[in-house]
Amino acid sequence: MAELVTGHAGKAHATAEQAAGLNAGILGLDDYVLNVHDKFEITVVSANKVTIGTGELVMQGRHVSQGTPEDLIITNGSQGMKRNDLIVCRYTKDAGLVESAQLVVVKGTPTTGTPTDPAVNTTSPLDGGTTYDMPLYRIPLDGITIGTPVALFNVLKPMSDVWDSLTQRSTTWRVPYSNNSISLTRVGDICFAGGNVKFNQSGENNYTQARETIPVGYRPAETSNVPIAVFGGNTTFILYGEHTGRVVMLGNPNSAYAGCTGVWRTADPMPAA
Repeated sequence: MAELVTGHAGKAHATAEQAAGLNAGILGLDDYVLNVHDKFEITVVSANKVTIGTGELVMQGRHVSQGTPEDLIITNGSQGMKRNDLIVCRYTKDAGLVESAQLVVVKGTPTTGTPTDPAVNTTSPLDGGTTYDMPLYRIPLDGITIGTPVALFNVLKPMSDVWDSLTQRSTTWRVPYSNNSISLTRVGDICFAGGNVKFNQSGENNYTQARETIPVGYRPAETSNVPIAVFGGNTTFILYGEHTGRVVMLGNPNSAYAGCTGVWRTADPMPAA
């Protein structure tokens, strides 16, 4: 029977199960830390204590909030032995159908060899599971020493980031040694260059700096050279863009007709519309 959940029914009728189903349907069936507060940042306090910062997470549709930092105790390691512990957020439903969540340290098995992670509960509450673990960190121990914690969760980006990843901008860029321009198109943080040009000069270049620069908003993110390939005719020309917008040239344009193409990632702010 259909039921209107987000509507007034004259009685209490909306359930946590329905809210979890809505979250899972929108956010997916994976587990995520949300991009707010401390994002459950971990701090190693001592040889047997860590602090987990504030944060919000969604596990199998269940929303868990940690409003204050929490200390967790790690069982001391043993000399000559290695061990992997896991810090998890554990969902439980008891016999009275009361649901709760807490941060738990799952102790691994000591070994003189390569340690493995301990087993965790993986049956989703959406599938009837009454205990479910979302791993947050692996805590490696070598002897009595806690190593660097390893984050095991994904941070779910907000919808504004998704929107930015789909935003498109375009401009034109005049190619060195030519009176012609090619198109620069940006979709999210990926830039595409393409077009046909007629070069008006010949001569060898050995990473010669061009007068032209790649405009802000389209500059490569990488500090190393990013090629814009030139092909066709008798040209042996390659253009290399740098993260500063600087362009260097290699080879001979040979006054040829040629095509230009390139793809790279940018870290520039999105240009205004």
